[in-house]
Amino acid sequence: MSGLVLARARRLTDPDLVDVLLADGLVAAIAPTGHLDAPGVERVDLDGRVVMPGLWDQHTHLTQWALARHRLDLAGVTSAAQAVRLVADRLAQDPPPAGTALIGQGFRDGLWPDAPSAALLDAVAGATPVVLVSGDLHAAWASTAGLRFLGAGAHPTGVLREAEWLPIMGGIDRVEDDVADSLVAEAARHAASLGVVGVVDLEIADNVVAWRRRAAAGDPAVRVRAGVWEQYLGTVVGEGLRTGDPVAPGGLVTQGPLKVITDGSLNTRTAYCHEPYPGLLGRSAHGVLSVPTDHLVRLMAAVTRRGITCAIHAIGDAANTLALDAFEATGARGSIEHAQLLTWADVERFAALGVAAGIQPEHAMDDRDVADRYWPGRTDRAFAYGALHRAGVRLALGSDAPVAPLDPWDAIDAAVTRTREGREPWHPEQAIELDVALASSVDGLPLGLEVGAPADLAVLDETPAERLAATGSVRGLPVAGTLVAGRWTHRAL
Repeated sequence: MSGLVLARARRLTDPDLVDVLLADGLVAAIAPTGHLDAPGVERVDLDGRVVMPGLWDQHTHLTQWALARHRLDLAGVTSAAQAVRLVADRLAQDPPPAGTALIGQGFRDGLWPDAPSAALLDAVAGATPVVLVSGDLHAAWASTAGLRFLGAGAHPTGVLREAEWLPIMGGIDRVEDDVADSLVAEAARHAASLGVVGVVDLEIADNVVAWRRRAAAGDPAVRVRAGVWEQYLGTVVGEGLRTGDPVAPGGLVTQGPLKVITDGSLNTRTAYCHEPYPGLLGRSAHGVLSVPTDHLVRLMAAVTRRGITCAIHAIGDAANTLALDAFEATGARGSIEHAQLLTWADVERFAALGVAAGIQPEHAMDDRDVADRYWPGRTDRAFAYGALHRAGVRLALGSDAPVAPLDPWDAIDAAVTRTREGREPWHPEQAIELDVALASSVDGLPLGLEVGAPADLAVLDETPAERLAATGSVRGLPVAGTLVAGRWTHRAL
């Protein structure tokens, strides 16, 4: 028999020591330690460590995350002036090669005391193109040379938002396929070191082509569900691919959902809301509706007939209402991604329609102050994870990397504690229990191991509950090992 026995292991739901046999990519048997008959099979003594189902990140942009890991980090910058200083320092210490641009990632200008402009960047960058991407990916701030690099032409401020930015944002990702693939593989290995066994990749690209190329070079370190955007549906529809179908040999890459962005984001004040943003006037005071609802309905109906599920981006409460209308009109299955601001009636509609909420809890920690300013009087129903869970809505945790780091323990901690960096919990009534957050992070598998389940496992030195009780947080929880289909993708034992 070929396989692997994880000996003297604990499960989340049972403190007694067991031996776990992994064979043919599955959990083949579980027995009290010393009672598992598996001669000739490799045994790894876990010495009482914890084995649990591996973690999934249900919302990533994996190529952008892989690239962002090597870009100028602007997270935590509190003013345009500070961002310019960081740009100047990077240009002095490590200028980009000729013909390329300095790319930064992660700024959030919603609370800045000064306004970003191309002129500010021009003063330190001159002819070197600079493009700084917002933390939510819905805007970019470019120098004059950066605008030319993007093909955007002249612009009154150099700050491109929503429809000005999203169609051209791929311009900063212009790297050779082998370079991108190497960086993605590196990022996937890092994710595996955190206990991640799978991701939903919603990169704005022809993901079938990209992941077939990557899979041909070797099994990825994580399972991948390759999402599809409207402009890339031709291959998926032409081949008759349905959500869940294998995309490449080996079975680790499968077809994912259709992704549609229907509104903007909170930090850019473009999330589409029933009430206007304070201080904004005119047509955009309520935010931006990116896709007309009638088009959304036609699109969702068409892919539903072809067996493709939907992942619909909606952040503002009005956008969520319209997205739920589209699910109801089409009978589509899938999720609303982000669901950051909801009406109480729509919380119940999620449950009634069987629509999952794809949530990224770390966004609540990033955006709490911006939400207090721009959604005043409404934050009791913002990032309302507790209310969604109590209503019976299925939650699916993710990061939206690179908007937040691809780290499931950050997401779980934010969902459970509603705090970070020692601050008071923000709307703690919307927290969820640890077991709920964990169950929402393991792709629907029971938290206790079961025979027949995929051998996609994380090995921990302690349970998350033990860590939370001891430190008040599960951030940075050490992972001793990760297995995908019974194969080690990370091992620190």
